[in-house]
Amino acid sequence: MTEPKGVEAVERALGLLECFTPETPTLALADLSRASGLYKSTILRLAVSLQRFGYLVRGEDGRFRLGPAAWRLGAVYREAFELADILRPELHRLAARTGETASCYVREGDRRVCLVREEPDRAIRHAVREGTILPLDKGAAGRVLLAHGGGGTEADRAIRAAGHAVSLGERDPEVASIAVPLLASTGKVDAALALSGLVTRFGEERQPALLAALKEAQGRLTPFIVPAPANGR
Repeated sequence: MTEPKGVEAVERALGLLECFTPETPTLALADLSRASGLYKSTILRLAVSLQRFGYLVRGEDGRFRLGPAAWRLGAVYREAFELADILRPELHRLAARTGETASCYVREGDRRVCLVREEPDRAIRHAVREGTILPLDKGAAGRVLLAHGGGGTEADRAIRAAGHAVSLGERDPEVASIAVPLLASTGKVDAALALSGLVTRFGEERQPALLAALKEAQGRLTPFIVPAPANGR
């Protein structure tokens, strides 16, 4: 089936918004040009509309940042997942019990988004921000979402059979993670529950204890999982 064509101007505008990250919350015009691959003149034309609707703000120093409309949509997105209110105390318990970062990821197209996370009270830990977008094909949570989202590879089948995935330095050589699926009543996976931390703390001798903690949390959360509304995933 041929993929339907989009609107080029809209895709360019959305591409500009995606140039902003937690590491680069403000960008100069030249930065936006390099990150997006667009001419400065094109960016300035798109920025007029994005500023008009509140998605971009340009400061007195000439640098751009995301506007309040982006925050509003993010808040709406978060509130659409009522599960977040149930997840947060469970993730807090997981982080306190294991001393590792506990996170919940949801799939959005060919990527995953950190919906909720709780970090442990220790100096050296894996830091991930809520709203962070990461790839599906790297990391335990991404692997779980791929495997339970119809993946047909041998690796996908192995993850479904095991009921979890382990990643040791796959996305970041210093970070490891273990993840399990959160199943809706229909059997559909809407989220992945993960523990992540330094790869040196995720050796084979400790993985069973981390997995046991995840499984217990998975069991407590399962009765509250409901199918997410269709969103084109």
